[in-house]
Amino acid sequence: MLIYWQQILMNENEREDAMLSAKKKEDIFYSLFIEYADKIVKAGEAFVDLVKNYEEVEDKVAAIKVLETECDMEAHKILKALNGSFVTPFDREDIYSVTREMDDIVDSLEEVANRFLVFNVHAVKPEAVSMADLIMQSIRELHVLFKHLSEMKKNQIVRDQIIEVNRIENEGDVIYRKALSKLFREEKDPIELIKWKHLFEELEASLDSCENVANILEGVVMKYV
Repeated sequence: MLIYWQQILMNENEREDAMLSAKKKEDIFYSLFIEYADKIVKAGEAFVDLVKNYEEVEDKVAAIKVLETECDMEAHKILKALNGSFVTPFDREDIYSVTREMDDIVDSLEEVANRFLVFNVHAVKPEAVSMADLIMQSIRELHVLFKHLSEMKKNQIVRDQIIEVNRIENEGDVIYRKALSKLFREEKDPIELIKWKHLFEELEASLDSCENVANILEGVVMKYV
């Protein structure tokens, strides 16, 4: 009988060890997402500095490119962990989609920064500055969201951040439409029109990617809470 109970205790200990191991593997993804969000905040700050203090442009664009590459490396860390793990905190497809959309946020910002040089932009339009501010707001809201994502089953803050990112994106849509309308109404130089149409579209794409991250995570919350 003693041997029987010892065996049960050993089995329970093994199950507890297995559960703890699985929990640690899940926590890795939450930590990686936070690290990724940290880096995206830095990229967003660098971009806002570029559009608000439009000087030493080449150096600032180069710095943004470095940050974009570092963000790529953070994305690769998540995908590598995903490829090597059988235990994930939520669906593998959702983890992949969130990672891809986070990558797109920074890719669009880097594209705009690079095009400032390629297009020989001499001054940044005020609408672009407004959109950059909204992108930065969204990035910060996502940063808070990722810090609390592991608490999504017991903390309302994740849902609140999702709602706020959607609100910001709606505000950005209004600015984007007004910017395009003004551009086509007032810009007489077709080259300038083409330049800024592309730049506004890329800024809108970055803001859309922020919302896409929030929307995917909203689906995760609905499935797991």
